[in-house]
Formats: sequence, structure tokens, C-alpha cells
Amino acid sequence: MEFGYFMPLIYITRKIPDVGLTMLREKGFELDISPKDRPLTKHEMVKALKKKPYDGVLCLLTDTIDGEVFDAAPSAKIFANYAVGFNNITIDEAKKRGITITNTPGALTEAVAEHTIALMLSLVRRIPEGETYVRKGKFKGWGPELFLGEELSGKTLGILGAGRIGGRVAEIAGKGLGMAVIYYDIKQSEELERTTGAVFRATPDTVLREADVVSIHVPLLPTTTHLLNAARLRLMKKTAYLINTSRGAVIDEAALVEALKDGMIRAAALDVFENEPKLAEGLTELSNVVLTPHTASATRAARDGMAVLAAENLIAFFAGQTPLNIVS
Repeated sequence: MEFGYFMPLIYITRKIPDVGLTMLREKGFELDISPKDRPLTKHEMVKALKKKPYDGVLCLLTDTIDGEVFDAAPSAKIFANYAVGFNNITIDEAKKRGITITNTPGALTEAVAEHTIALMLSLVRRIPEGETYVRKGKFKGWGPELFLGEELSGKTLGILGAGRIGGRVAEIAGKGLGMAVIYYDIKQSEELERTTGAVFRATPDTVLREADVVSIHVPLLPTTTHLLNAARLRLMKKTAYLINTSRGAVIDEAALVEALKDGMIRAAALDVFENEPKLAEGLTELSNVVLTPHTASATRAARDGMAVLAAENLIAFFAGQTPLNIVS
């Protein structure tokens, strides 16, 4: 056994891909996996964690991990989050208790970036509208003005949040689609500018005013909650498209519905929602919005990669090493 007589006991809040589970078992970990293929309620999680003296927890982005949950598992010294973001975890409470928090960045960069581009093309070429039109038997033949869309080449893409995913979207859009790229981030990136030709803008408002397509890639923080509110949506061009594959609450969803209804912007594509799985009233009734069910990272490679990273973080921690993807 990797850890001598000590076999770390880990609670896993929902089954993840087998590759990560196999890694842990081969290292001598004991795993208790929730049998429910859905997010646990707070009551269910607390009840489950109190059953045994768990040494660690592998949790998902759909789990709310706060002081009450930490107190239910006082022996657990690490919570390995199966996600890039960690807004589902109360970091301050973890710090108070000396609990290590890890995440899984990098593994899903390509998947989310590609999904963003797919949403972008779906919007400007009106693919979902056309597909529905054909399925309903309305297609009677080619027409010179049937479902006219836009070409992305020569358009300006505005990136809000130029981390791994935002940077990769900038690269694909700039080099592959011939778009001009501008970006806002809390820190200017010379590397991004050198590799993609992206141009920095000092405020998100400037990006919103100039861009033909806006793509959001910021983490959910108090400072980014409702980053796009009614006032900022009014800054965008009436011909602009908005895409969000980050976190739902960075957009005021009710305000977005009104903006789409009123023609304030042309269209939007959302993979994430402010109050998942609930959607803002009226959102599904709009024809100028594309909706996907939080599947931007849903590729086998990405989800397996996340499982590997989560397992590696746990293995390193219990081997007395600093996990590679430590948050706090």
C-alpha cells in the first residue's frame, strides 16, 4: 500500500469517471461513493459525512460546501473539488479549519473553448433556428433570404476574462476564424497579446461597446456577480452577440431576457444559468437565444482529465506533498 498501514478514507459526493477512482484504489484509498446520481441536498451530505471519520472528500461544483459541511466531517483535511471554479466552497471557512481545497484547472480548457466557438457559430449562422424549421416541415426549398446570418471573419470578438479558456477562445477565433480580438482582464497579458494578437482594453465597458461578439470567461466572485447587468447590456451594440460558458450568475439573467426581447442585443448563447437548473422566466420562449445544459466541458477527454487531476491532488496530499492544484 502506498501509505503503509494508513488507508485514506474518502467520501465522493457523486460518481466521477472510473479513471480517477481506479487511480485512488490502486494507491490504497478506501472510497465511499454516493449511490445517488444527482447532487446531494445539504441534509443528505451532512448525514452521509457524519457516518464515518472521513479523511477527505471529493466534491463537485454542484455541491455547496460551507461551514456546516466542514463540521460534519471534522477529520477531513482536504476537499478536492471536481471543477475549475470553486465558488461552491466557502474558502474562508476552510481556512479557519485548516482544510486544504483543490480544483481541476487545465483539463477542460480545450473542451470549453471549443464549445464556446460552437455556440458562437450556432448564433451567427442561426443553426438551431434552421434545424427546428426543417424538423417542423417548414422547409420548402432554398431562398435568397432564408435564415440570413453573419460571417465571423473580420468581426471583433471581445473576451471578458483572459485565463486559460478565454485565451484559447481568442486563439481559435483570431487564427482560425479571422476575427479581431480585444480583451479585458484584471491583469494585462503580454503573452496572450504576443500569441494571439489580442488587444487589451482597460475596462469591461470598453469591450462591451466595441465588440461584435462578447464571450465571458471570468470566475464567479463577489466582484463578478452580475458583471453584465441591465446597464452594461445597454452598452453593447444592438447587433452584438453574447456568449457565457463561465458561471451563470455573472449575468443578470432577468435583465438579459428583457434585453433580448427589446432588441437591445441581437442574440445570446448560454451554457450556464444564474439559478441552475432553473431558468429566468421567459428565456426558453425566445428564438434569439441558444441554450445548452452546462455541457461545455462534456467531452470524455475533459471529464476523464478532471478525474485524474482530482485523484492526483488527493494522492499528493496524503503523500505529504503539496497538491499541484491547490486553491487554499
